[in-house]
Amino acid sequence: MAVSANASQFPHPQNLPNPQFPKTHNLQTLSFSTNLQTPYLSSRKTHEITVCSTSSVAITTSQNPNFDLNELCRHGNLEKALKLLDSMHELQVKVDEDSYVALVRLCEWKRTHEDGARVYRYISNSMTLLSVRLGNALLSMFVRFGNLVDAWYVFGRMGERDVFSWNVLVGGYAKAGFFDEALSLYHRMLWVGIVPDVYTFPCVLRTCGGVPDLARGREVHVHVIRFGFESDVDIVNALITMYVKCGAVGSARVLFDRMPRRDRISWNAMISGYFENGECLEGLRLFLKMREFSVDPDLMTVTSLLSACEVLGDGKLGREIHGYVMKTEMVEDVSMYSVVGHLGEAEKVFCRMEDKDVVLWTSMISGYVNNALPEKAVETYKVMEQEGIMPDEITIASVISACTCLGNLDLGITLHELADRTGLISYVIVANTLIDMYSKCKCIDKALEVFHQIPAKNVISWTSIILGLRTNNRCFEALIFFRQMKLGLKPNSITLVPVLSACARIGALMCGKEIHAHALRTGVAFDGFLPNAVLDMYVRCGRMGSAWNQFNHNKNDVTAWNIILTGYAHRGKGRNAIELFHTMAESRVDPDEITFMALLCACSRSCMVSEGLEYFISMKLNYGIVPNLKHYACIVDLLGRAGKLADAHEFIQKMPINPDAAIWGALLNACVIHRQVELGELATQKIFELDAHSVGYYILICNLYADIGMWEEVARVRNMMRERGLAVDPGCSWVEVKGKVHAFLSGDNFHPQIEELNAVLEGFYEKMRSVALTEPESRLKDEVEASKAEIFCGHSERLAVAFGLINTAPGTPIWVTKNLYMCQSCHSTVKFISKVVRREICVRDTEKFHHFKDGFCTCADEGYWGKPDNGEAIQMSSRIQT
Repeated sequence: MAVSANASQFPHPQNLPNPQFPKTHNLQTLSFSTNLQTPYLSSRKTHEITVCSTSSVAITTSQNPNFDLNELCRHGNLEKALKLLDSMHELQVKVDEDSYVALVRLCEWKRTHEDGARVYRYISNSMTLLSVRLGNALLSMFVRFGNLVDAWYVFGRMGERDVFSWNVLVGGYAKAGFFDEALSLYHRMLWVGIVPDVYTFPCVLRTCGGVPDLARGREVHVHVIRFGFESDVDIVNALITMYVKCGAVGSARVLFDRMPRRDRISWNAMISGYFENGECLEGLRLFLKMREFSVDPDLMTVTSLLSACEVLGDGKLGREIHGYVMKTEMVEDVSMYSVVGHLGEAEKVFCRMEDKDVVLWTSMISGYVNNALPEKAVETYKVMEQEGIMPDEITIASVISACTCLGNLDLGITLHELADRTGLISYVIVANTLIDMYSKCKCIDKALEVFHQIPAKNVISWTSIILGLRTNNRCFEALIFFRQMKLGLKPNSITLVPVLSACARIGALMCGKEIHAHALRTGVAFDGFLPNAVLDMYVRCGRMGSAWNQFNHNKNDVTAWNIILTGYAHRGKGRNAIELFHTMAESRVDPDEITFMALLCACSRSCMVSEGLEYFISMKLNYGIVPNLKHYACIVDLLGRAGKLADAHEFIQKMPINPDAAIWGALLNACVIHRQVELGELATQKIFELDAHSVGYYILICNLYADIGMWEEVARVRNMMRERGLAVDPGCSWVEVKGKVHAFLSGDNFHPQIEELNAVLEGFYEKMRSVALTEPESRLKDEVEASKAEIFCGHSERLAVAFGLINTAPGTPIWVTKNLYMCQSCHSTVKFISKVVRREICVRDTEKFHHFKDGFCTCADEGYWGKPDNGEAIQMSSRIQT
């Protein structure tokens, strides 16, 4: 059984001796890589001694300081006990084992991580080998704190170990998600001759279910029979749970039917096992049988039943189950009502209770969080504080989750400080929720700080920080962290989703393919959102062929259709998007809100105004989907891009809902395209009334002013940005060569090949001059383009393209991803390069895909005013060939 965060699940050997298995083993029977040797401090025996407190506040005089130390621990006075310990070591008074054990247990009980480490340092300096009793106390403390590194060191320094020692360490590794290590320890335990007990098997079996590993689970089942525990109810319950987690429901049912005596846990394990494996009707039948045997259901039973009702879509049955709970006057449990969504009933029960402990308060708070009521969760926590109730780790984690939903960073920081003071930060659940909060509140460096302080990181810890880095556009670091994670832990399907998203963001195709292959090998390729994450990666990396292959495995999921539609929208292929939408309708896949957003966006990028308006009207009439603000923004963009700015403005004024900043932003973008300053300034005024902190809107208005040479206004807007602490991200481009992603920042002069890259680019500029075309440097003498390029482009894609040319074979396509828009100068340069080197070059910027081939771009130079016409392009082509 895994070690609980609240109380140890294992009997301590000196309190509950095991007469059947008294055997221990010596250190020599198992070797460890770490050999810690510390000198033993000599102590002098005195008949009477005065031990002074280090704070000089109190002086304790006793013939036996160890007795005083034990008494302080017995009364829970840790602070004075530690001061006395400091004084005893100062005066070289020997601290006996009983005193150390008492101190360690008190540190564990008070959850004081730093004090526990302090006591351990004293023990390490005074003892070479640890006894079973002291070693077990330290093991229990470190496992409770989630510090598996020190727990392992303690385990290695124990002269002898008993079954409790092994149980605690196996449980610690299992609880932290190190399933392979836990199972390996279990096998070592058997190898050195330690006989497992009733506390060993539940933990090991849960580990097998957590992997899941049916073969090892069956092996442990054999051990259960061999050691004579096949009749123990708790162990058989653990076996049932293991089998259902591994998908072997039939084996679990055979065990269940053969049980001579079943408790409520047995029934719950089997019923929930059916539900987890999709056999809901069989689970409901077993519930009826449970009632026939007069076994009363509990919270676990009711929760499982209601989950099954949700899967089956049977709301009537769910209401009947709730009615049964009310009619039979089952134990009024706040948690139960919270879990099933009846918060009104939960509140009534909560208010009727006079003596509310931390568990009750936490149940109410977590109930609010789980039912999307974070404001009430925070309010309840504040009342709890006023009542003088100290929160536990679950309380802190729940309130931090509420702060994440509300974006309440101030309260989150306060809770972080409280967790530090009380030692609750040592619980990985608290640290993980803090990482999530800081990441979503754009404080990724604080999230990293919390992450690095976790002594035993689990899969959730790694997944949270990887997702946080991806959310904050630090995709390179996200991939680095993922590689570090794989050295010690196996990522699950949830971890792979943000990793694939990071690959998609920077165009890391080979890395994405490796992760796809890993998912296929480990059997998680079709779990949850992972198939769609793979599809999205291929679409964003511009590999539509691979994307279609992936799509064909998931045609019944509306999200998959939406991803392909979005891909067509970003490529400006409105006709393809419309054809795909009709195919989707023929396939009887119902569109959702996102479907129409992608469709309207595709129509907008392809100037298909009438078609876009028609689909907007049909949303509600034919599909019953009420347009939201994003759909209205798409229509404004559709009309604006087509030059119908007056219609777009009128559309906004007649909207049935209040427009947000994004809608006015769509109008501003249209004003930039068509250089309508007056309407653009009106849109900007409306935007800043609603959102004055999004950098993108400042970039748009600067673009508008720069296009018509209003440099004083450009300077004014940029000063406004500086005053508000806003900055444009530096230009960065990524190119993948031979499976490695290389990043280039604007003005990067530190790359190892920078001289070679600049020489290659200069060669192209010379060729542009030789064919009487204006090279980028002279074109940049144009004040408008120079300013826009400096502020909003950075030209980093040129370095990425040059790097790809140098380091790949001739004829190999080059794929570049950029975090900013591609300026006119870079666009013209890359078009020229594609003709000269006869290569396909793809640059994906924030707006669209640019596929360059033979001196032409698939975007048809849309958005680049002053572009050469087709005649000029043909002339350029002929000059290059000659």
